[in-house]
Amino acid sequence: MTAVHTVDAGRAVEDYGYRPAPPGVRANMIFSADGAAAFQGRAGPLSSPADQRLLLALRAYADVVLVGAGTARAESYGPVRLGPDHRDQRTELGLGVAPPPIAVVSQSGRLPESMFGPWPPPLLVTSTRGARQNRERRCDIITSGDDTVDIADAVAQLRARGMHRILCEGGPTLLDELVGADLIDELCVTLAPRLAGCQPLGRAVPTGIPSPAALRLAQVLIGPEDYLYLRYVRH
Repeated sequence: MTAVHTVDAGRAVEDYGYRPAPPGVRANMIFSADGAAAFQGRAGPLSSPADQRLLLALRAYADVVLVGAGTARAESYGPVRLGPDHRDQRTELGLGVAPPPIAVVSQSGRLPESMFGPWPPPLLVTSTRGARQNRERRCDIITSGDDTVDIADAVAQLRARGMHRILCEGGPTLLDELVGADLIDELCVTLAPRLAGCQPLGRAVPTGIPSPAALRLAQVLIGPEDYLYLRYVRH
């Protein structure tokens, strides 16, 4: 049965069914009502205060946040910062008091300067060729694949470091790679009551899977400002 709730006054979206995070890869994405994943290159214009709070909560429940370099640059990513309530929830889940690090997938190794703030430093996930060409030494480097990043091996290396709850925040190219490698265990979708029109993002190469992977709709939340929050899990 799919749980359907209207978010009660005085409660937050994350109070419904999002913790603890499942072991594996949980992806969190936002789309406009007409299917755009961003507006003018950024997801921020589609978001809302409740959606932003959910994003912070999902980070609090994760061991690591995985993001593509294009999204990190477009959204001016920085180190994860959590509010007192989310820090308390993280402690209750046995994840410790430190916020999770951000792992950025980048062939070029070009990370925005905003990533280099207070601890923890970012992780750079790149290929062997990218590591040879990259001069960034302010972060820990995970090398995976020869000429391009092998995302399945990269996820395996994160898990080998004890990062079993991986939160992917996109963008579309990274999500495509995770879907193609059959690595998505849970998908959290925010459906924004917005019309964004055609907003091309990511690569225009079809994902090489033989057929669409089936998901089960576990939860529907009707949130403030007519936003819908959907949570899909693997069968």
